Amino acid sequence: MIRLTQWSIVFSVALISGNINAQSYENLNALKEYNTATYFSSGAAVKAKRMAAQLDRVMAFYQQHLGFKPTVTLLILSPGDWSSYTRFPLYGMPHYTSNETLVVASEDNAYWKSMLPPLDKLPNEYAQVVGETYLNKNNEMTMEPFFDLLAIHELGHAYHNQGNLVMQRKWMGELFCNILLHSYIAETEPELLNALTIFPKLVVATTDPSALKYTTLEELETHYNDIGPNHPQNYGWYQCRWHIAAGEIYDSSKMQGIKNLWNTLKTQTAILNDAAFAELLSTKVHQSVADVQLKWDTSD
Repeated sequence: MIRLTQWSIVFSVALISGNINAQSYENLNALKEYNTATYFSSGAAVKAKRMAAQLDRVMAFYQQHLGFKPTVTLLILSPGDWSSYTRFPLYGMPHYTSNETLVVASEDNAYWKSMLPPLDKLPNEYAQVVGETYLNKNNEMTMEPFFDLLAIHELGHAYHNQGNLVMQRKWMGELFCNILLHSYIAETEPELLNALTIFPKLVVATTDPSALKYTTLEELETHYNDIGPNHPQNYGWYQCRWHIAAGEIYDSSKMQGIKNLWNTLKTQTAILNDAAFAELLSTKVHQSVADVQLKWDTSD
């Protein structure tokens, strides 16, 4: 099993992570030429410009398709600045805080390195593509391409929080963010699809579900607050399956899928039981979205 202990904890607590206090960011550098308010640590200007430009593109893209744009401040932080601007304990994981701030690491770190699978231990069908996908300009392995894209997943939480969507289920709150992420990449930056998809597919392919404590969506709903801190590899498996599902939903429904999902979750304010929720997703969104619930226990 791919080691997910640190990575998967993050997903379960990212939404409750808040900045220490309201910040003025006077000790950080500011970018002025982007629509996204962006502040960065010394030495991180190149990455700050790249990520600010990408978030500008994401929000312009979804302004066109969803008619909504959240308010977000982007911070690209060094290890030394991290604890000054976020309570989140683990350096390296993008997260969206309670005060509309998206926090990203400025540099490679031990956390990302801990996610690197040993190529000689991988199934043959993955070894080559992993080596090609997660390689930096110095010909060194890095998970930065994957973790930088997770910033768009975290931006998805700004969309459903500020857009006042009723997510109905905790798993839908995460799946929605992955659909938003995958759809944008597939539509506008398809050259990044391997960086986004290879790692989750590898995790699912090399994990034996019988070794996990929880595997159903019902168990996830009941034990959500327990799974991340106490069964992090288990939670990482759920997240990777949602990543894969998001790709399948996009392939089946293209942009109409997320448009329908947005409109449906915005207008359906009463909480539905499982049967009614599956019917709603099937009739108002797309069958591929309903199938995440309907076929979860029969999927590989």
